[in-house]
Amino acid sequence: MRISTTLAYATDPREAVEAVAALEEAGLDAVWVAEAYGFDSPTIMGYLAAKTSRVLIGSAILPIYSRTPALLAQTAAGLDAVSGGRAILGLGASGPQVIEGWHGIEYDRPLGRTREIIGICRQAWRRERLTSDGIYQLPLPPERGTGLGKPLKMLTRPVRDQIPIYVAALGDRNVRMTAELADGWLPFLFIPEQAAEVWGPALATGAAKRSAELGPLEVVAGGPVAIGADVTHLRDLARPLIALYVGGMGAKGRNFYHDLVSRYGYAAEADRIQELYLAGHTAEAAAAVPAELLERTSLIGPESYVRDRVQAFREAGVTMLNVTPVGPDPRGAIATLKQLAQ
Repeated sequence: MRISTTLAYATDPREAVEAVAALEEAGLDAVWVAEAYGFDSPTIMGYLAAKTSRVLIGSAILPIYSRTPALLAQTAAGLDAVSGGRAILGLGASGPQVIEGWHGIEYDRPLGRTREIIGICRQAWRRERLTSDGIYQLPLPPERGTGLGKPLKMLTRPVRDQIPIYVAALGDRNVRMTAELADGWLPFLFIPEQAAEVWGPALATGAAKRSAELGPLEVVAGGPVAIGADVTHLRDLARPLIALYVGGMGAKGRNFYHDLVSRYGYAAEADRIQELYLAGHTAEAAAAVPAELLERTSLIGPESYVRDRVQAFREAGVTMLNVTPVGPDPRGAIATLKQLAQ
């Protein structure tokens, strides 16, 4: 397995990039840059390209609603050029709160949009003239515009005509589409021992329609990591983040992370976290996150324990272990993980 990490949302990007450069020396293989409603991801990804030499640089994720398909293709091609072929385009639907509240765009047809965007991006990188007759209409029909639009191909030549596309997906329909069309899959709150139970049928159905040209689906999953004899208390650092996603990322009845944790067997706990979080009791919501869930979604403990967790992720099909170092020695943790993942 390769080893990756994700930049935090709200840190100083210059300090975060310097930290990534140090982790690259320790063996880090890839870095993911999130985008919600803070800084944009591509700016920081370009800075990463300038400050690193080997790590893959991926968006995790660029929301499909915030840019046109052609701009997504241009952004990925530009990053691939300045990084020397190290780009990964990570896509996701985000959620209604961000898309409608921040971007002011209707949150509709996320699967159809993702499917079409994947196809249009691959057209663009092959320098084909862009055409689409679905949700996205290229060129725009005369009755919807001036009538002057015409099929165009990318003006510049991409470094690669097959930039990897990874998709963040949790629900069955989205996971099926990801297994069919994408190069990689970005699940969140991944419990390796239950992955086959929760996602196995959807992955198998999508894989049955997958083109052989794509190769096997890459799977990126992991959690916080700390390695040592007395580090298990660091699992509690994930409480606010899990409470935010399970409790606050959406409304009742429309929260993908709440649904996932419920499928894992923590339905009552998920309801309680959501109730507290939506009522403004964020600290109490964090305290309500089950200790067992914290343990099963992390790699925190003695080296022998972490070795077992790495093997569990490997057996669940994970090909890139995505971790957030939370202990006192991030470089040492990455170096040790690199050895354990061989």
